[in-house]
Amino acid sequence: MRFRFPSKQLLTATIAAALLSATASAADNIYGEQLEGFTYPYPLQHFTFTSQQQSLSMGYMDVKPTQQANGQTVVLMHGKNFCGATWDDTIKALSQQGYRVIAPDQIGFCTSTKPASYQYSFQQLAHNTHQLLAQLGIEKAVIIGHSTGGMLATRYALMYPQQTQKLVLVNPIGLEDWKAKGAPWRSVDQWYQRELKLDAAGIKKYEQQTYYSGQWKPEYDKWVDMLAGLNRGPGHQKVAWNSALIYDMIFTQPVWYEFKDLTVPTTLMIGTADTTAIGSDIASPQVKAQLGHYNVLGKQVAKMIPGARLIEFPGMGHAPQMEEPQKFNQTLIGDLAR
Repeated sequence: MRFRFPSKQLLTATIAAALLSATASAADNIYGEQLEGFTYPYPLQHFTFTSQQQSLSMGYMDVKPTQQANGQTVVLMHGKNFCGATWDDTIKALSQQGYRVIAPDQIGFCTSTKPASYQYSFQQLAHNTHQLLAQLGIEKAVIIGHSTGGMLATRYALMYPQQTQKLVLVNPIGLEDWKAKGAPWRSVDQWYQRELKLDAAGIKKYEQQTYYSGQWKPEYDKWVDMLAGLNRGPGHQKVAWNSALIYDMIFTQPVWYEFKDLTVPTTLMIGTADTTAIGSDIASPQVKAQLGHYNVLGKQVAKMIPGARLIEFPGMGHAPQMEEPQKFNQTLIGDLAR
């Protein structure tokens, strides 16, 4: 009997179906309220402290240098739809260069407590992080913040300039005041209803468009799985509620007006194809057209921050450290060595 190789079209369709099946299978994973069941790249520890009359637990990774220690510590602050774990490649690269790396999960996120009630502010989260570093005996550190973590890192540097060796902002949101530009306000209840509807398909669609400039690689799937599994787990209502409170914090507490007040050495690392802007999804076409132009915003804010250095990644999206980790990490290490 003569064997026939499958047609190119059939083979492509089969491979696509297999990949889709694998993604769907991963999206079926369910994780606990504090991301129990999801594996972190390095040992996870917890810092327990009291805040706003309640006991809270903050997950974090404390990664020692794998090469000769250079005596410096880097603190990595994650974004809104990210976790400490999403810094995986950067942690490895920094530890290989002799840095001690601390990657916390902020309260309300990932492996940390999801309080039933909490007055979120960037000042409070910065204070929480400062307490963690004090507990670890760290007096001064390089503070690196991505996305919402960029807003938090900015606030940290404003509050604790003597403890901030250097500030690095990676595609930070808050390079503009969306509310002042006309983006509509949402109530916390509206944010909550929006967050309850999150699913793997929607998460992947948004990430592909915004984080990775329309591209997709298999290594991105685990981050969709992480968020989807957390949002469909047994604590999904508390996860959604805290997410809603955090979005309200982001929208109503701009740092844009205070970039001029930074006194620490600062580097902006910007993927120029990024279009992230809170509220743009419900803004009028006229307002939406004015929001999220990182190719312009990066340059504008670099001029606002005294002595700031701007590094651009042309054509890259909201998460250059995940989109092209090798290129990003080489660039970051070079900047830290300056």
